[in-house]
Amino acid sequence: MLAWVLTTPVAADESGPMTTLGEVAVAILAGGKATWMAALTAERPKALLPVAGRPFLDHQLELLHRHGARRVVLLVGHLGEQIVEHVGDGARFGLRVEYQFDGPRLLGTGGALRAALPKLGPLFWVTWGDAYLDFDWPATLAHFLGRPEPALMTVVHNEGQWDRSNVVFCNGRVVCYDKRRPTPAMACIDYGASLFRAEALARVPPDEPYDLADLCHDLAAEGGLAGYEVTRRFYEVGSPEGLRETEAYLAAVSSTTPTEPDD
Repeated sequence: MLAWVLTTPVAADESGPMTTLGEVAVAILAGGKATWMAALTAERPKALLPVAGRPFLDHQLELLHRHGARRVVLLVGHLGEQIVEHVGDGARFGLRVEYQFDGPRLLGTGGALRAALPKLGPLFWVTWGDAYLDFDWPATLAHFLGRPEPALMTVVHNEGQWDRSNVVFCNGRVVCYDKRRPTPAMACIDYGASLFRAEALARVPPDEPYDLADLCHDLAAEGGLAGYEVTRRFYEVGSPEGLRETEAYLAAVSSTTPTEPDD
């Protein structure tokens, strides 16, 4: 695997004719229960929590549209029917939205993505349902299309500032990624958006629980995880402090950001 990744070139069109962000699906992992905020999510999913006067998912979908995304697959579970009812087909956001529901057996993030592959296609983004990531999505995609690795992780220099650092980034690659066992060499953190070629998920067993973090750990160890460093911080609603910071940030920018899709 290591030799293949480092020596086999991958043409930009090998994953199909998808060269623009609008042609690449964005998978949003929105099935978590947010146990720390159980009182807030007992009757509605975390993605629909009000943030700056609107459901958080509205902010996220509008951000994706502004950056050029047009296809979204929402991976939903806990109270996911409410998300379907709220978002519908995505037309009012200028998007085409599809859904992948958790089955009776929870498959974890990696297993859920494996199950959604028929909707995602040969090349796709993965991001989190509690993350607001305002970075250059098209430039990141263009960078990845010229790389041989089967996956790319966006990273940001962190030094423990926003959360515990978990990435060693060197010469354009994530050479070590470990959420469970951080080391002093880890100066960066997983930013929250990644790109995958479908082949990267081939090792994920079908219909079995599997954590996406384990896949990324293994790819990094094998030289198969490219990296792209961004400079803008991330915002998230997955923690009490993150929710407060995101609320303040979105309240400040919402008055100057158009909310209607431009096409």
